[in-house]
Amino acid sequence: MSEEKLALESADDVALADKLKNGKEQILAEVRKLIIGQEDVMEQVLLSLFVGGNSIITGVPGLAKTMIIHTVAQVLDLKFRRIQFTPDLMPSDITGTDIIQEDPATGRREMVFMPGPIFSNIVLADEINRTPPKTQSALLEAMQEHRVTIQGRTYELEEPFFVFATQNPIELEGTYPLPEAQLDRFMYDIIIGYLPEDQELEVVRSTTAVQDVHFTPTVTGKELVAFQRLVRRVPVSEAVMRYAVNLARLSRPGEKDASEFVKKWVEYGASVRAAQYLSLEDVRAFAYPVFRHRILTNFHAQSEKVTSTQVVDDLLSSVAVPQSRM
Repeated sequence: MSEEKLALESADDVALADKLKNGKEQILAEVRKLIIGQEDVMEQVLLSLFVGGNSIITGVPGLAKTMIIHTVAQVLDLKFRRIQFTPDLMPSDITGTDIIQEDPATGRREMVFMPGPIFSNIVLADEINRTPPKTQSALLEAMQEHRVTIQGRTYELEEPFFVFATQNPIELEGTYPLPEAQLDRFMYDIIIGYLPEDQELEVVRSTTAVQDVHFTPTVTGKELVAFQRLVRRVPVSEAVMRYAVNLARLSRPGEKDASEFVKKWVEYGASVRAAQYLSLEDVRAFAYPVFRHRILTNFHAQSEKVTSTQVVDDLLSSVAVPQSRM
């Protein structure tokens, strides 16, 4: 047994693991005061928080994408900012900028940094694909390094820090597809769909009545950061890591062992980040949200309506599952 595994069996770590489990249930109970259904979506949103990743939520209008993230931020009592991405949005509208201010006492003018909405705990980039790539790229450093650089000066972002972005899969006129480098920085591509009839009826019933919802804060920001550190210390077996790496590697059409399906339909496969994120979660269950935005199909696939989800189907059926216990 490794020293790392032994460390996870200390009394403090066991208590923290119990707090994580109980905290998840408490968060869900609070969120359910306002959000109905969408169990898979909520599961992936909470995993993003506990692991420390950013995620995209993709779905048509009216499915509560924004409300889910705002509600989670309220339940966690974290600073939340929503940025509406539009064609005229500038990078400085996100990160902030230096402005000239006069000191009332001395009369001297000096440059003072005015922080933008990125200086929050949870940032919602609403309809992120409706702004040009130059503005989209303003999020890159923040998402990866949890800091921003303006006029040569670097400013650290307060922890915990998350970016959740939304995309509308329809009404694509005037949109700007996210560059692969930015897509790769999102842990999950969370697909949100329509609710079953009974849940949709409940949504209509609750939203057409008077709502007076009060949330009880459950998990603190400091505890979220502690959960993230604990998750990253959980031992991952060699067999599981190799399985995750093989899934990512064989999604690339240039690999000699890639399937004929991948070689025929895929332009670019998944990066190393895909394997890293899969190693943090149950591999097969989360292969779809981890891979589907990282696999770029080619022109022939698009013309034949072959999707990245079908590529993940092929990967899971063609890459052997390790026989050792996970």
